[in-house]
Amino acid sequence: MKRNHNEWGTVDLLSHSRHDWMNKLQLIKGNLSLNKYERVNEIIEEIVIEAQNESKLCNLKMLSFASLLMTYNWIQAHFTLEYEVLGDVVDLSSFDEFMTKWCSSFFYLLNETIDRSRENHLCISIETVPSSDEVRFFFDFNGIITEKEQLQVWLESENAQKFLKQYEISTYELTAMIAIKK
Repeated sequence: MKRNHNEWGTVDLLSHSRHDWMNKLQLIKGNLSLNKYERVNEIIEEIVIEAQNESKLCNLKMLSFASLLMTYNWIQAHFTLEYEVLGDVVDLSSFDEFMTKWCSSFFYLLNETIDRSRENHLCISIETVPSSDEVRFFFDFNGIITEKEQLQVWLESENAQKFLKQYEISTYELTAMIAIKK
């Protein structure tokens, strides 16, 4: 049964999480058996960084947004999603609904406008700057975009433009930056 991130129950979430952890443990176990200790250390470091980003994301108090990002790779999407939180943790709960809706729409459209037979990847960087009154969300997509015009029309729409500060789009890459005032 295909579900979106809002329809999962506790057992579904635990099952997906356990599956992810088993994959990571299998990577470690396989590399240990091959005596690739340096690679084991790299995998463990990647896991630590991922857990730290997950913790920071949750501490932004954007529960729906965090849920969307943390579970996105569990659905059958045509791109993988990675995220990082840079800077201090701040309370962004007042932007939870907006960012969740904006990203959900963006992810849906991106999924519809890319080459599904290629490897596609989206990285989101959330940057909080203590000396600034804004938080920036950077979107960096690498892959094959087949419908650039459709994405461009959406990015230039009134709904998307409110907080969108800049974007660039080509056949192989899309970058965008949203800035919100704290």
